[in-house]
Amino acid sequence: MFLDKDLQEKIREANVALHRVEAKYYELIHPEVYGRHEQKRLRSTLKMVDALVADGRVHAKKALDVGAGTGNLTGKLLQMGYHVTALDLSAEMCRILEKKYKNYLESQKLVVVNSPIEDAGFYRGDFDLVACYSVLHHLPDYVGAVQRFSGFLKKGGVMYLDHEGSPFYWKSEATSAACVVKSVYFHSNLLLNALYFRLSRLNVPPLDYELSDYWYNKEHPLDHEKIKRVFEDEDFAFFKRTDYYIKSRTWVPNPIFYVYRRTCKPETSFWVAKK
Repeated sequence: MFLDKDLQEKIREANVALHRVEAKYYELIHPEVYGRHEQKRLRSTLKMVDALVADGRVHAKKALDVGAGTGNLTGKLLQMGYHVTALDLSAEMCRILEKKYKNYLESQKLVVVNSPIEDAGFYRGDFDLVACYSVLHHLPDYVGAVQRFSGFLKKGGVMYLDHEGSPFYWKSEATSAACVVKSVYFHSNLLLNALYFRLSRLNVPPLDYELSDYWYNKEHPLDHEKIKRVFEDEDFAFFKRTDYYIKSRTWVPNPIFYVYRRTCKPETSFWVAKK
């Protein structure tokens, strides 16, 4: 995977521009992140990840939340007792996060860093956990980023990468009927959310995800085999990808989901890897 420097810079600029506008609406327009079912799944997964981190740890656990946004992971990790460094490219997202978790900032259990990952000045072995939720597809060089995350981990530390398109997301299903179900399901999600936002009178300005979500694209999807090779090359003791269905892609229930889950392969993945 190689993108020229000009395209990489355009992707970073697109993300800055997008999140400048999106920050104030983010938690209102992303049910696939903040829906009840996804939040429940996320808390459960974090408990599993924490059990891997906690093995043998006697000091206060330190976590790096990469692409922290408005604090989806950060808040949960703070509640679990972690000292968290929240890193995000968006100044607007960082300001919202700082306001939400002001008490943790004052007690020095939270540090917020407004910076691209490429410029982050962390030391080798700084963290027990590096967590990254719904972020890799935004990064110009996500493979290089995962390599950098590895360097930030202590020996025995854990990397947790979640909410990325699975290897099946853009692939055709095994049967034509399943392909139809998949198409209907994803189109109905868009329609249901548009209707919900209109009824809620939520006036969100137009948002352009074409460049900002560069690797969430049929022409150049995120490649999980390349992520796997990083874990192999960095001699991780354990790594595993888990594929799953996001149950709450809409703020109102979508009954087609249950047909979709029975006929199609999971569209989302997370990785857990222990050094």
